[in-house]
Amino acid sequence: MDASPKNQQISALEEKLQIRKALQDITNRIHAAQNTKQILVDLKDGILTLFDAHSITIYVVDRPKNEIYSMFLVGSAVREIRVPINNRSIAGFVANNGRVVNIADAYDVAALKQIDKDLSFDVSWDKKSGFRTKQILAAPIFHNQTLMGVVQILNKKGGGPFSVEETDFLQEIAAVLGVAFYNQERFARRRKTRFDYLISRDLLKEEELENAWEESREQKETMETFLMRKYKISKEDLGKSFEEFFRCKFIQFSDKIPIPGDLLKNLKRDYLRRELWVPISKVDGNIQVIVDDPNNILKRDMIENLLRTKAVKYDVALSEDIVKFINYFFQTPEDESSISDLLGKLEADEAPDEEDDGGDVVTESDSVIMQLVNKIINDAYIRRCSDIHIEPNVGRKNVEIRYRVDGDCALYQTLPYSYRSAIISRIKIMSNLDITVKRLPQDGKIKFKRTGGDEIELRVATIPTQGGVEDVVMRILAKGETLPLEAMGMLPRNFNELLKILEKPYGMVLVVGPTGSGKTTTLHAALHQINTPDRKIWTAEDPVEITQYGLRQVQVQPKIGFDFAAAMRAFLRADPDVIMVGEMRDFETAKTGVEASLTGHLVFSTLHTNSAPETITRLLDMGIDPLNFADALLGILAQRLVRTLCKKCKEAYHPTPREYEEIVESYGPEAFTKLNVPYTDDLVLYQPKGCDACDKTGYKGRMGIHELLAGTDDIKKLIQKHATIEEMRAVAMTEGMTTLLQDGIQKSIQGFTDFKQVRRVCIK
Repeated sequence: MDASPKNQQISALEEKLQIRKALQDITNRIHAAQNTKQILVDLKDGILTLFDAHSITIYVVDRPKNEIYSMFLVGSAVREIRVPINNRSIAGFVANNGRVVNIADAYDVAALKQIDKDLSFDVSWDKKSGFRTKQILAAPIFHNQTLMGVVQILNKKGGGPFSVEETDFLQEIAAVLGVAFYNQERFARRRKTRFDYLISRDLLKEEELENAWEESREQKETMETFLMRKYKISKEDLGKSFEEFFRCKFIQFSDKIPIPGDLLKNLKRDYLRRELWVPISKVDGNIQVIVDDPNNILKRDMIENLLRTKAVKYDVALSEDIVKFINYFFQTPEDESSISDLLGKLEADEAPDEEDDGGDVVTESDSVIMQLVNKIINDAYIRRCSDIHIEPNVGRKNVEIRYRVDGDCALYQTLPYSYRSAIISRIKIMSNLDITVKRLPQDGKIKFKRTGGDEIELRVATIPTQGGVEDVVMRILAKGETLPLEAMGMLPRNFNELLKILEKPYGMVLVVGPTGSGKTTTLHAALHQINTPDRKIWTAEDPVEITQYGLRQVQVQPKIGFDFAAAMRAFLRADPDVIMVGEMRDFETAKTGVEASLTGHLVFSTLHTNSAPETITRLLDMGIDPLNFADALLGILAQRLVRTLCKKCKEAYHPTPREYEEIVESYGPEAFTKLNVPYTDDLVLYQPKGCDACDKTGYKGRMGIHELLAGTDDIKKLIQKHATIEEMRAVAMTEGMTTLLQDGIQKSIQGFTDFKQVRRVCIK
């Protein structure tokens, strides 16, 4: 028994020796490691055992961005988090001040403020991971007084703060890491290839890169293609590597980039494909050129000579993407010429410098101009475009052509300014408009026969704009199959309620919303539902966009006095069961519609109003009798179109409490509780990501959001009383109506769209 103190001394000494030996082993292995990932993988368990801790994070400094980033393991993959070097986070404070911190409880706000008034702990990581951070021991990593990073140990298994001895151990490990990081940095500086980023992030090993040079040559593949195929390197990581090496932007192929017709007119496709470069735009007076090697001085000289300017901004792209851009800019169906070929023909025929005062050399009768306009219309149709905008500019600026697809406008291509009058005149001739009238707006139509045999119709509007030029907007009228009511994307309550309304023998049904919100499509879907041989259905439209067998469709001609009101009066003498009027633009049409619905006819029409309750007030303000209108009304459907998330690439995410609160507040807290969507760790919403299928936008297609106000007895009483919009909305909502915003939020929760898109189209 009397030897026990001595034995205890020996045991304590042996324990210290074992710890020292473990520390020495860790030091040796840090020196032997090739990169940060290897340190994490090989030494993580040893370091954590030494500190009897749960977790380790090693941050590396990124000097250009004044940040530190950590590599942390998720399974076998390495992920990255970044922290600014400032006093607002614990790791950032350690890096900023070069001080060791030993924190007993990360959630102790008072203790953190004693260290620094700005210091706080970001609890969002704990919420995401379910891990409760308590103790934190963090030390800066220096080499020769230069900050290299931060090492951080979290949560002692036995509880209690980290000891002074453990703080000393961490500083020793930090000193060794400083030497290792310095050596890795020096080695990286010596290597200098466009794939350095991949090596430093351990996405590729040195020996794999060495072998890849030889193997890719044998396989007759580019290095990039070989690395993506053999080692599963992503295009995004290759892009980061190129950006770091070439110090410029990495550009991926996208057919959303406008065709730069004015930059391509003197360039040949085969030459560009062979030399692997192509101009893609002009920004702030500089021509943006993508090239496979921006550091190639000889190639840059050649490009600048051909473009006749030194104002060139070079960006990098993969060879295959450069070829895709060239093919996209030049290639078209065999029976057509490309934009660039057409511009080349015009250029060849054009006498140099003959323009005076911006006058055009080419004319609308030139066959090449005809082909050019045909190509613009064809390309728009292929891209599912709804509107084509031709926008000439004053002076010597290019003509811009924009397409509207899924509700969003995007630049399609630019054409040289000298062709602006010829293009506008050609479109006017095709639309049977007067080419001599340039100071007044004109409206017309084009019936355009495509090479495949199918015919498309375009509604054309010309508008004089500042500088003595004219804009043209062409709406492609969708002549498609009538969609069934089931395809409208209505919520069950709205769908069932609308079916009940359509079963009624007479009354008025209104579909309301701004231009381009799908009102006509919905009306035709409703008519399709009741289109049976025992019903006579007349429609008056301007223009007739959707044709349906069984309907007798009439095109109104306001110029000759055959407007909606005249058409409706004619229909009433033609034994109708159902009447559809394109729009209630005036008192006479609305009055005739109400009277028709009261005399035993089912009447459908549209209005440009923001919501269903607002429509009632608008019609009453027009002068419609409240008693008659109350009797006539069956229902009002307000709708909007929202962009839908791409099914292939949409990604699930867990919303923040603030985001959830914003959704609840927008929906209405009381009504939202009925949806039974509480905020839990399992709550999932969806957000856009972007893939090739959706042109990297994250969205593809559109769907409707709806607000259906049914003409119930209570609503009819309110109409007769001339009640306010708010009163009518409140009663309608107690009867089950969901507002446009609520309908959209439900569809975002279901994963069809996201809250951002819903908010874009809803006022409230």
